[in-house]
Amino acid sequence: MGDILNSSFITNATAVSGFDMIVGILAAFLVGLFIFVIYKKTFLGVMFSVNFGMSLIGMSMITCAVILAVSSNVVLSLGMVGALSIVRFRTAVKDPLDIVFLFWSITAGIIIGAGMIPLAVVTSLLTGTVMVLFVNRKSRRTPYIIVINCENSDVEDSVMDVIEAKTGKAIIKGKTVSKTGMELTVEVQLKDGYSKFLNDIINIEGVENAVMVSYNGQYMG
Repeated sequence: MGDILNSSFITNATAVSGFDMIVGILAAFLVGLFIFVIYKKTFLGVMFSVNFGMSLIGMSMITCAVILAVSSNVVLSLGMVGALSIVRFRTAVKDPLDIVFLFWSITAGIIIGAGMIPLAVVTSLLTGTVMVLFVNRKSRRTPYIIVINCENSDVEDSVMDVIEAKTGKAIIKGKTVSKTGMELTVEVQLKDGYSKFLNDIINIEGVENAVMVSYNGQYMG
């Protein structure tokens, strides 16, 4: 019985106090929740992933628990390094900003697990402020992409005359020519949201169709 009570397993179980566990995990949860809110507020993609957002919270808590365990036992820290070195993640990260949130969540968990909760809170507040201010900053005018199919170069000149006269800025981004006609891809900035010039383009003799979509430099929508 005495050997059981004196075993290293029982000793390691009490190496971290219950109060430290609760405070650390709770702080990691709150910081992770803050990271999730900032991620949701600054998301610019097409489809928002709730699972990825929730993983940010879980990652902060799990990382905090790992650091609490490692900091209480040197032997365990060596074993943990060896165990984590064989872990491989196959999920592709589509947006570079997602990498920022992943490292932010992991870093917050590490700092909290090391007992530096004020540093984690201040760092998260400053990082969140920077993300909100710069990621969500809107340009003065939203660019649009217009795709036009027309018959020949004479029709192209007429189309460009209308675009240049009724938009704030027009840049040809692409041009495809075939024996049956041509396709123009033009980036424009609208004047006060005016988009009726597209009707003028389609009424030009020789224009088959015209499509306009908003464009933010990453995706069309």
